[in-house]
Amino acid sequence: MPHDITAQDTLSVTRPKRISFKAEPLKATMLAVAFPGLGQVYNKKYWKIPLVYAGFGGLVYSVGFNTDNYNTMMKAYQDFTDKIPETASYIELIKWAEPSSYDPVLHPDTYDPSSESWVRDNLLQAVDYYKKYRDLSYIGIAAWYLISILDANVDASLFDFDVSDKLDLQFSPAHMPVPGTMGAGLNICLTFTF
Repeated sequence: MPHDITAQDTLSVTRPKRISFKAEPLKATMLAVAFPGLGQVYNKKYWKIPLVYAGFGGLVYSVGFNTDNYNTMMKAYQDFTDKIPETASYIELIKWAEPSSYDPVLHPDTYDPSSESWVRDNLLQAVDYYKKYRDLSYIGIAAWYLISILDANVDASLFDFDVSDKLDLQFSPAHMPVPGTMGAGLNICLTFTF
């Protein structure tokens, strides 16, 4: 005998409510502090992750480049100012002059004191230059780290910010009376529609 379908036999299925994501600024900030780029992952701004790491990569490269050149120039300056003839690493760096014109240790009879002073000053300036930019690169790494944290925080804070079409901004010319002459201006009108 066939079974009749009644109200008792029906199965009611309810769809679960879709959970909407709401970013929490504190959580995004703490994740960004823990590991750079993790705050951007939490905020679902995946396109920013390569930018975060490109910034760090460029700054780390800058630190390495400036540190290597600083060490090379410092060694050349120390070799130039000591009185040991075997330490002459500066010769391969100074290609624009002959060592006989500026080196008092290797060529005590032919060197020119003004050329020696000029070479010493240039080596010291190169040392200072690379030291300055190495230190600025370290500061840049710290600043980029803070910027990535700030970006994660601001993204989370503005995640559900409503930008609707109910905002209107109008520019129009305006006549502004100025005593004794004719004046012109610009009138700005911002309208919120609710």
